[in-house]
Amino acid sequence: MPRLDAFLKLAREQGCSDLHLAVGLPPLLRMYGDVLPIKFRDLDERELKTYLSEVLTPTQKKRFEKGEDLDFSYSAENIGRFRVNFYHKSSGPGAAFRYVPEALPTMESLGLPPVLGKMLDHQQGMILVTGSTGMGKSTTLAALINEINHNRNVNIISLEDPIEFIHPSHKAQVIQREIGTHVPDFVQGLRAALREDPDVILVGELRDMESLVMAMTAAETGHLVLATMHTTSAVKTIDRIIDSLPVEQRQQGKTFLSQNLIGVVSQVLLKTASGHGRRAIFEIMVMTRAIAHLLLEDKTHMIPAQIQTGRDKGMVLMDQALLEAVELKQVDPNEACEYAIDKNRFKPFVTDAGLIIQLDHEP
Repeated sequence: MPRLDAFLKLAREQGCSDLHLAVGLPPLLRMYGDVLPIKFRDLDERELKTYLSEVLTPTQKKRFEKGEDLDFSYSAENIGRFRVNFYHKSSGPGAAFRYVPEALPTMESLGLPPVLGKMLDHQQGMILVTGSTGMGKSTTLAALINEINHNRNVNIISLEDPIEFIHPSHKAQVIQREIGTHVPDFVQGLRAALREDPDVILVGELRDMESLVMAMTAAETGHLVLATMHTTSAVKTIDRIIDSLPVEQRQQGKTFLSQNLIGVVSQVLLKTASGHGRRAIFEIMVMTRAIAHLLLEDKTHMIPAQIQTGRDKGMVLMDQALLEAVELKQVDPNEACEYAIDKNRFKPFVTDAGLIIQLDHEP
């Protein structure tokens, strides 16, 4: 058994989501959002390289020794499945392990807004799930694929880096392909997917202009595309897409979004009010005629007002969702305040003295 499995076992026994290994530090565990050291010696470079090499294939070892980062999945016997990243930094190698639960998430278990179910009823178009790293985007996408898989007779092709949740086929056929293992990258994976009779295509991440354009083409030609982006709001997502396109294609990009973007789900993952769990909070934008018009007229800065007044369509701004979660005592008010844009609305609920002082000194 690889020696680092002992650290992974300890992480799971403590209910932690992540294990971090780096030279010069003891192993670190992430528990409910906080990174905490375990009682162990600081790892030196030789020791850590030995631990890491025990879970690598010969090909992966060669790539890592040449200085490449590695993304892959790892199953530790009787412990669980993990999404893994091996990387290099100034002091030596490092690694991050993220636990992937065996049970597939559902929309109900994650508390996903019902409007997402309505979005999934579309036969074509694009749904984007956005947020910073570690905010649960992959888990949300897994729940959406799980929902389609149990309710529609379709062909789902999922491009992931790496494969996390395993989806057995139910009503749908689910084909999961891993970047670097089954296809070289997202762009080539998307090109291949369009020749594989898909109804639904999941793209683990839209990282560059090429993958974005390919995903847009797929959505425009009769497929339902679900994808993630590292943006933190609906407006920033739209602006990022438009800005990433060449100048001569931006008007075409706006037209595409106005006609084919079904909605944007931006999420953050916060500590619960009890401190013994985490809960996702969502900003939801549904593409309406009014929002499409603002997009085409270069008035994306006015979209938040449309979201704020679109509650009857299932829309909600992040600040609205955060404040409601705080009022219902579902999340830590101090963390909610940190993610809010208008922080003063959260001042009556904040308990962190340092944060209160900071808010008092803001204009």
